[in-house]
Amino acid sequence: MKIAVTSTGPDLSSQMDPRFGRCQFFIIVDPETMEFEVIQNPNIAAAGGAGIQSAQLMASKGVKAVLTGQCGPNAFSTLQAAGIQVFTGVGGVVKDAVEQFKSGELKLVSQPTVGPKFGMRGVGSPYVPPGAGLGPGRGMGRGGGMGRGMGAGMGGAPGAVFQPPSVSTKQELEALKKQFEILKEQLDRINQRISDLEKKKKG
Repeated sequence: MKIAVTSTGPDLSSQMDPRFGRCQFFIIVDPETMEFEVIQNPNIAAAGGAGIQSAQLMASKGVKAVLTGQCGPNAFSTLQAAGIQVFTGVGGVVKDAVEQFKSGELKLVSQPTVGPKFGMRGVGSPYVPPGAGLGPGRGMGRGGGMGRGMGAGMGGAPGAVFQPPSVSTKQELEALKKQFEILKEQLDRINQRISDLEKKKKG
């Protein structure tokens, strides 16, 4: 079994990189032997689609699980379509992360943990599922005091102002086309599985 760890450096003693699509290195490890392969991420400076391309790279390497800090929706759906498990909230040194994986301490996630373009931002924005509200809170402080601060930050570090990166129409179109192809392949596999199960049921 191969697992991929997002890393800031090229060896097992390196600190992990919290980003998936735009991490500096992927370290692909055999957790049984601790033998590893280092891949410098070719998508770190991609204008768009870094998460999808990085996920496809992991699939091409036969990876079965990814250990990282955060994972956006495009990368997550691509990894899921390839049957790759995603473990997020992982930090520290790469070797320690692998040991935590082996001992079952890591959290397997079933949805993205950040929004699109996470790796391109100066600050991380948490994933907001479709339909979730982002209205400003107007809570009254305890003891009858009415706090006047009405923060409207959307998931950045305290005091940070979120500025979405500018993505051209062409880049967005290419990313959406890739996403469509991946989802179509996933649907084709689901349809095939349904067909196989129906044949078994009749048989």
